[in-house]
Amino acid sequence: MNISDLFTEHHISGLPLRNRMVVAPMTRITASEDGIPSDRMKDYYEDFARGGFALIITEGTYIDTEWSQTYSYQGGIVNSEQAAGWKKITDAVHAKGGRIFSQLQHSGALSQGNYYKDGTVGPSAIRPVGEQMIFYRGEGKYRIPRELNDEEIQAIINSFADAAALAITEAGFDGLEIHGANGYLLDQFFTEYTNQRKDKWGGDIAGRLTLSLMVIHAVRERVGRDIPVGIRISQGKVNDFFHKWADGEDDARIAFTLLAESGIDFLHLTEFEAWKPAFEGNPLSLVALARKYAPNLTIIANGSLHDADKALQVVENGANYIALGRGALANHDWPKRIRNGENVREFDSSILGPIADIKDSELPLSC
Repeated sequence: MNISDLFTEHHISGLPLRNRMVVAPMTRITASEDGIPSDRMKDYYEDFARGGFALIITEGTYIDTEWSQTYSYQGGIVNSEQAAGWKKITDAVHAKGGRIFSQLQHSGALSQGNYYKDGTVGPSAIRPVGEQMIFYRGEGKYRIPRELNDEEIQAIINSFADAAALAITEAGFDGLEIHGANGYLLDQFFTEYTNQRKDKWGGDIAGRLTLSLMVIHAVRERVGRDIPVGIRISQGKVNDFFHKWADGEDDARIAFTLLAESGIDFLHLTEFEAWKPAFEGNPLSLVALARKYAPNLTIIANGSLHDADKALQVVENGANYIALGRGALANHDWPKRIRNGENVREFDSSILGPIADIKDSELPLSC
């Protein structure tokens, strides 16, 4: 493969995308206190489309006025005011030739700031490992969550579907990504040490994936077959970076087979370095394992792929699209730079401090 292969047109469930390059979801806490996206967010997202990215996946967006909000000043998609704020963003991205998906998120036990409720919830009453993130206005250890009951879990499933419908019908998004990664609620149910339940929501890896599968089904039922719907999953978490699935390829086989059968249109995999082996003693990356067990599924790969050679390697291993986080933050025009043979800027982590909101330096000069 060569660089030109990154610029071929592809599609996700019939939605045409002008190249293989995606902006990964990145939390930037720049909405209003009550979750309405800001004009600054519009300028920020619009600039990625201007820079040549085919698809932008938004930062995690909370789905209800109960326990889903993760961070203070996070955008929501629970009412018409929030949807109208997102509509300004989707219109701006579309005007620059890009597509944009809404990432639907429930924080679970990792909530650090909730406008609506005090306290946290999760699959089991187990304190998350690690400490809250200071640059997202967190402080100290995570709280011990209250264990969710069946009625509350069903309400969360319904909230994912409600938020999905609002994102499509009022906010104008082109598709939806369910956030099942990085240690948030769906991942908490999926992870053995955070899910100690003995009911249908727990047990073996298939049981622990039940909530994600039911959310996928509910969202699909609500928005129909024509809207691209996918899920993001990971091994590592924001509070447990190097976590690995306990049974290695066996766990990957079960998870990827079930997800391929769930009716999703794409699977978004995130690893620290996406081209490297997923498990010790096994040469296959998580992308290669997903391709092995879900051969017909569209795969988006994320993880230190701002080096074009690494991006091409991951595409060769089975990814259809590559998603950039830090690389996109440093280079809103990464696709144009790569195509023109220009140097790309190194990511400067200071941009996320002291608070990880959108800085003036990230916005186009015309703003």
